[in-house]
Amino acid sequence: MSIACTIHAALDLRLEEETPRDLGPHDVLLRLGAGGICGSDLHYYKEGRVGAFVVREPLVPGHEASGIVDTVGSAVTRVSPGQKVAINPSHPCGRCDYCRAGRGNLCRHMFFLGSASIFPHAQGVFRERFVMGEAQLTPITEPDITLGEIACAEPLSIGLHAIHRAGPVMGETVLVTGGGTIGCMSVMAARMAGAAHVIVCDINDRALEMALKVGADRVIRSDRAKPEDLADLAEVSIEAAGSPAALATCLKATRRGGRIVQVGTLPLEINFPANSVMSRELDYRGAFRAHQAFDWAVQAIRSRRVDVRPLISAQLPLAQSKAAFELALDRTKSTKVQLVCD
Repeated sequence: MSIACTIHAALDLRLEEETPRDLGPHDVLLRLGAGGICGSDLHYYKEGRVGAFVVREPLVPGHEASGIVDTVGSAVTRVSPGQKVAINPSHPCGRCDYCRAGRGNLCRHMFFLGSASIFPHAQGVFRERFVMGEAQLTPITEPDITLGEIACAEPLSIGLHAIHRAGPVMGETVLVTGGGTIGCMSVMAARMAGAAHVIVCDINDRALEMALKVGADRVIRSDRAKPEDLADLAEVSIEAAGSPAALATCLKATRRGGRIVQVGTLPLEINFPANSVMSRELDYRGAFRAHQAFDWAVQAIRSRRVDVRPLISAQLPLAQSKAAFELALDRTKSTKVQLVCD
């Protein structure tokens, strides 16, 4: 038997026993290494939904994870028992028009771990043991790279994909609204892509301190800034807070002819100043999950081209899942909270 963290409805989180499914030839039984609590997991916990994705049956959340190989199927060749692995939560079909066009993150039949976007839901990784196909696993051979770092590959991939969607940023100023995990990962990604200057806005002092630690040149308390302090700051703005106020900051701060990339999940209905986008010729783009960027993120972490360790605030055992979720909700105390096996 294995213990799993399940969400039944808003604020209804339980620990339940389950039996991992049998292994197929290309399957791998994993033990959880570390699983990061993401903003979408927090939405499922607090509200029972993420945007239009509503919990309709018990959902095991979690899609940011590393694992340790326990047992392998008869045809598995990529990994072996005892190895640390990075886990790609995306499983596109590989056959639809989006997959064939190289945009697997937009797959018509995506199976994304820990998501209520489909029914039955795609169960996630906040469980002691679980089965994955070997194609979604990348072995990590570097002994000094920790399981916690490996679990940060997925959020780093979101930042990398956001900057990729923004287009070339070499020599440009990039504004990131939101100094949480995805905002900080976007800072790292902008640095890797050659941005000349990176600014982060937030309304939380701890988040701004963290943004400086990971490479921001300047931080702004946007709730205390004067309108003129936010005007025409950047060629590119990344909305990573999922906040209408943060989006308004992006629209104000992006220079004429600039680009805005929305990464955060906004409320279903917001006031949107479309005429400002038109009259200032702003490009407004979305960035949803990631595709090849997951592999880029794994390589960046295993080579320590980026150092994600400052973002890991705490690691709590799976048995303390509710306490971990409550800590993750408190932005004055945490950035990235991870669940680990006892």
